[in-house]
Parts: sequence; C-alpha cells; structure tokens
Amino acid sequence: MKLEVRDGCFGYAGKLILRDINFEIGEKTIMTVLGPNGVGKTTMLKCIMGFLKWVSGENYLDGRKIASYTDREFWKKTSYVPQAKRSVFSYRCIDMIVMGLSSRQNFFEVPSREDYEKAEHVMEMLGIADLSGKYCNALSGGELQMVMIARAIISDPELVILDEPESNLDMKNQLRVIDTIVKIKEEFGTSCLINTHFPDHALAISDTTLMLGAYNRKLLGKTKEVVTEENIRQFFSVCSKIVSLRISSEEYQTIFPYKVAR
Repeated sequence: MKLEVRDGCFGYAGKLILRDINFEIGEKTIMTVLGPNGVGKTTMLKCIMGFLKWVSGENYLDGRKIASYTDREFWKKTSYVPQAKRSVFSYRCIDMIVMGLSSRQNFFEVPSREDYEKAEHVMEMLGIADLSGKYCNALSGGELQMVMIARAIISDPELVILDEPESNLDMKNQLRVIDTIVKIKEEFGTSCLINTHFPDHALAISDTTLMLGAYNRKLLGKTKEVVTEENIRQFFSVCSKIVSLRISSEEYQTIFPYKVAR
C-alpha cells in the first residue's frame, strides 16, 4: 500500500488554506497530521478521501489516481474513523461493527454468521467484547470511539484514516485510543493516517509527522525531528519542554506546555 498526495492545494473564495501539500505513506506506518485548530487538518483528510476536491493537485493510491477508483474500490482499501460524537443510532455495537463490511458485500446481501464471528474476534482483540450487545446510543464517548475503530478495521483495510480520534475524550480513553492505533499497526499490519492537535500523541506513536501552521507553514519528516520544542513554539505559539522518563524499564517522552509564546 502506498498513499501519495502531490501538490495538493485547497481554499475557499479564492483564498488558499492548504498549499503545496506533498507526502506519502507506505505499509505499516503511522503518520500524524499535527497542528492547532483552524489550519486545515480535517479539510486535508476530506480532500484525500474525496469529500472535498483539491483546487489543484492529486491523490494516488498504489500509483493510481484516487479519482479513478470507484467508491467500492477505494473503500475496500481504506477505512475512515470520524471525530468522536455522541451516537443517535440505536444499533447494537456488534451490528454497527458488521456494517464496516458493507464495501465487500452486495447491496442487498445479509450479513452472515461468519461476519458476526469476525466482528466478535475484532472486539475481543480490541478489548471491547463486553460491549457486543449494548446499544450505541447508550455508550460513553470512549466506548463509542472504540466501536467506530473496530468498524473501520473489520474489513481488513490497508489504510485507516482517523480524524482527531482522541478529541473530546477523557485522559484514560485518549490513552486507550492511542494504544489501539499502535495495535492496528503492529497486529493488523495496517497503516494509519491521523489528524490531531496533541503533539505528545504524535511523539508517542507516529513514524512521520506533517506539521501544519498558519499562513500555509508546514514541516514534514520523522516525528522526533519535527515535534521539537522550537517547532511547537513556532506552530502552536506555546513554550514547552520535552521530557524523557523511564518507568518500569519503559522509555516515555512527554511534553509540558508552560506558557504562551510571545
């Protein structure tokens, strides 16, 4: 699997908010699109998935223009996890997850016993088997986000695109989602493209990072080279300290923001 964005530009009313976006993602890779609110992170994901159209530039998947794929072809290779929101759907969790197989089924095809067994297996792997019979509109935000991730990976996609998957969640559920993204890469062999405004999350799990800022500023590279104290100051207008910790033989890095940059 190889996703490429070449010379992507997008804007409204003649004003570009994204200019000359270029990057590629290979197999078994986590890439983060990182930046403060309002710099076009979600817009960029929508342009990649075809919900919006670049003013200029192209997306390629495995060397072929994404625009040339049918919806079914594209969504067989790719899955999408939108921002966490309260569900109004009264589906059981296991039914919601089975819906993730729709790109591989005929329009009137009824899910099979094997489909439900696969959903149970995915829920078990993600540690949410206890949610199987619960209804989506009765879940907490963290539980619902885990169900949506399970729905995204049940079809064995080559790439999962996640739009701020940890936003609006408490600390525990943020960590749970971040750990799950690593599991998707390591255990399922699936690449992930994540949009976030949390630099410490990018630093914790990403192989590469595209940092976006105001006035079309951008940086692309290995995460440890992009997520630095100076770049956080430049792009987020925040002074911070990156601290390394060793806890029970494990190495961690965390970011302490301590004041607004002047």
